[in-house]
Amino acid sequence: MEARWEATVEAQIRAAQERGEFDNLPGAGRPIPGRDQPYDESWWIKSFLEREALPSDLLLPTPLQLRRRIEQVPDEVRDLPTEEAVRGYVTALNRQIVAWLRTPTGPQVVVRPVNVDEVVRRWRAERQQAAPGAAPPTVATAHARRTRRWWRLPWRRRAA
Repeated sequence: MEARWEATVEAQIRAAQERGEFDNLPGAGRPIPGRDQPYDESWWIKSFLEREALPSDLLLPTPLQLRRRIEQVPDEVRDLPTEEAVRGYVTALNRQIVAWLRTPTGPQVVVRPVNVDEVVRRWRAERQQAAPGAAPPTVATAHARRTRRWWRLPWRRRAA
């Protein structure tokens, strides 16, 4: 039974070769990539990441991904235009950290939320160094941003 099945398959291959269906296939005559290199068990993962231009950080467990993102916070917030954008970025990262802390998976690595005020302070200092002629935000403008408008909470009285 098995010999008859193999004979049928071989006959189909031979017929396809005679019809020329294997001629001019893409990649014909090219060397097999990685043939002269030692065997790597995860060759297909590496080739997939390279082919799709994906970062290798995706292979890390969640706590290590979070730690890497925490290390990259200064570089990520450097080009953000406003303090609100910086706070929003760090707050979103902290939400992910807290979500992982609630149900930790993977290796036991210490991951702590990022101090938003510290990141904003560093962001301001870098902005001041980059543009030394710009005036630092005054206390009055910072206070004006923090106070609520009367139309937001009409049922509350404003403290004088």
